[in-house]
Amino acid sequence: MTRPVLVMMRPLPLPLLRANGEEIEVRQFQGDFSLFEGATVLCSTVLDVIDADFIAAIPDSVELIANIGTGYDNIDVVAATEKGIKVTNTPVVAEDTADLTFLLILASARQLTANQNVLRAGRWTTAQPATHMGKTAHGTTLGIIGFGQIGQAVARRAKGFNMNVIYHGPSRKPAAEKLLDATYFETLEELLATADIVSLNCALTAQTRHIINAETLIAMKSDAVLVNTGRGALIDEAALVAAMKAGHLSAAGLDVFEYEPDIHPGLLELNNVTLAPHIGAATAQCHEAIGACAIENILAQFEGRELISCVDPQ
Repeated sequence: MTRPVLVMMRPLPLPLLRANGEEIEVRQFQGDFSLFEGATVLCSTVLDVIDADFIAAIPDSVELIANIGTGYDNIDVVAATEKGIKVTNTPVVAEDTADLTFLLILASARQLTANQNVLRAGRWTTAQPATHMGKTAHGTTLGIIGFGQIGQAVARRAKGFNMNVIYHGPSRKPAAEKLLDATYFETLEELLATADIVSLNCALTAQTRHIINAETLIAMKSDAVLVNTGRGALIDEAALVAAMKAGHLSAAGLDVFEYEPDIHPGLLELNNVTLAPHIGAATAQCHEAIGACAIENILAQFEGRELISCVDPQ
């Protein structure tokens, strides 16, 4: 019996895959498209660019692209759909990403980076304990852009801080509104003008790219806090740097960046920006769940079962 063939874009520690190693032939892609001969599944990560040219180069035998990550903006889903290739993701990162979102909300609001820099430079004295005054987070209005799994997980945490939760997205979520006591804002501009803290938790699409730009930044409160754990290109980083250097916004917390792993040098210079290297899902437990989800989709494809997290064809 011929073993099904899986091509992986990069070596990944997937224990469940190794457990099925006798039944699956695993090939490591290194630029040679001949490796795809007879392959049924391609396993990629959000760091791999699977564009229209790449998809055109792989043979018709490939039926599934199993992407490791919640987002799949690294894949040209339209091109994949046109070729009859299904795409799956691993939407199991909501709770861990929401944890990090709230870490950035609190660290940014309380000016943790600026105050830590004072401490590390040896400039902290008991006579001046709060060199950089923060702002209160509890009881404020939190505006969430994107009210899917992660956005709603952020909202659940916000209720513990007695926050007023408002949200904006492409569609209203009445059941989630009732459960989380959240209010839907039809326009982005209205939400930005109302929120004390803005959290970006939406997917990156043609419509949301640079959703935060020079124009929408001006719509925000001058002392607002901006947090992004979605995708880096949701923000025009040059516009954000310009706005913050001009004194607009009190702080920002960023886990994702427009041109990862490169970061706009202006962000590195700002004391009131808290930065993290895309670690929203970086816990051992979350990575185990991500791997299990990806492998379940791969095995389901090989065995003719229903995929557990197929993204919408486009």
